[in-house]
Amino acid sequence: MSDNAELLWGARFKAAPAASLTALSRSPDYYFALAPYDLAGCRAHARELARGDLLSSEELHTMLAAIDALDADYRAGNLHPIAADEDVHTFIERALTERLGPLGGKLRAGRSRNDQTVNDLRLYLRDNGRKVVSALLALQQSLVEQAAQHTESVAPGFTHLQQAQPIVFGHQLLAHAQSFARDIERMQDWDRRSARCPLGAAAMAGSAIARQPEKAAEDLAYLAPCENSIDAVASRDYAAEFLFVTSMIGINLSRLCEEVCMWASRQFRWVELHDSYATGSSIMPQKKNPDIAELTRGRSGRLVGNLMALLTTMKAMPLSYNRDLSDDKRNVIDAVDTLLLVLPAMAGMMSTLKFNTDVMREQAPDGFTLATEVADWLAMRGVPFREAHEITGQLVQLCEREECGLSDLSDAQLQAVDARLTPEVRSALTLEAALAARSGYGGTAPARVREQLARLQILMQDQQRWTEDYAGPRA
Repeated sequence: MSDNAELLWGARFKAAPAASLTALSRSPDYYFALAPYDLAGCRAHARELARGDLLSSEELHTMLAAIDALDADYRAGNLHPIAADEDVHTFIERALTERLGPLGGKLRAGRSRNDQTVNDLRLYLRDNGRKVVSALLALQQSLVEQAAQHTESVAPGFTHLQQAQPIVFGHQLLAHAQSFARDIERMQDWDRRSARCPLGAAAMAGSAIARQPEKAAEDLAYLAPCENSIDAVASRDYAAEFLFVTSMIGINLSRLCEEVCMWASRQFRWVELHDSYATGSSIMPQKKNPDIAELTRGRSGRLVGNLMALLTTMKAMPLSYNRDLSDDKRNVIDAVDTLLLVLPAMAGMMSTLKFNTDVMREQAPDGFTLATEVADWLAMRGVPFREAHEITGQLVQLCEREECGLSDLSDAQLQAVDARLTPEVRSALTLEAALAARSGYGGTAPARVREQLARLQILMQDQQRWTEDYAGPRA
């Protein structure tokens, strides 16, 4: 292989580019991860050139064989870019012409780096979006398996970080799982909008040679070509939307991580971290730290930052293509790499957590979490809820003075607060009664939680099939 590469744009220039320009212009090394997708686009474009009679059948066969060989060599680690390769397109064209000579140079006809780079990135995102979803489904599965073990486990639920009402703990775990399920649905929605092929847009006005972009779209498993050639090369909303989805995944991960950190604290004592998914202290031998949760929580800020960086780059950018847009890959590749790093660690941590259900149950009535049951009991017997709320508040004040729980009050004490608080109210003052009462769709009653669990498992199966039923290029 040569150590030199010809610029794809230097024909009208009399002077070589300055070293500082070259350094600024060259793609970072990790951009070359787009090579398999660029090669896929090369295959589709070669077929388009054959349809336009710019390649004979024999030339097309030779070209496709050479592209396949480059693809195999790259995947095997036997083909690498050199310092002189400005970008992935320069890299692929150099390697192809070294193997095919003048025939390799024919492939540039009818296309531009402008539509190439968009095609590469769209294919990269469609493939890696499915990899992210697969990794997220593995985390989902760990949550589902844990929730299935805790459809009868009782814990206090919180609002404002204050004990609020008793819940089934599996319900809490499934709340996180539902957030991730919507993240996957957002990725699927994004994919439907982004499955438009930019090839044929060329620099911006369309190609006088590649005139059947619908064929290239079919070759690459897109739904259709882009409607507008200017929009095809100038817009990055598909990348920004992808980053919004990854940002939401990061935010939902961070919320789960925050709770794991609290649950693992001595103040909660709800969970024990497995030794293989925790770290210790260099000075305090007794420590077991939730590092995976903390590191993931930290990386969520990076995911949000990637979105903000691209939105800021896109703001007020005139049509059509501008070189500013080359930074789009920096943000999305980092987002993909970040999620594919943290999600397996999160899945492992969640699947190995051991929950202290006795402690959870003991804490479930703390903070007068059954107070709402008294108010509801009164309301269902005709007491206006405004009045029922006041009566229950007086009960709580009495319990605070007496340093006891609601169920510890005597019949006389109940009656002294309000004559309508008959002894029958005690039937509502149990954890089981409070849970059973929340039997509406989506409620925390054990039967409803099990139904939710079953529906989510069906949805996850459908989402897993979506990751597998993809005919586009994969790396």
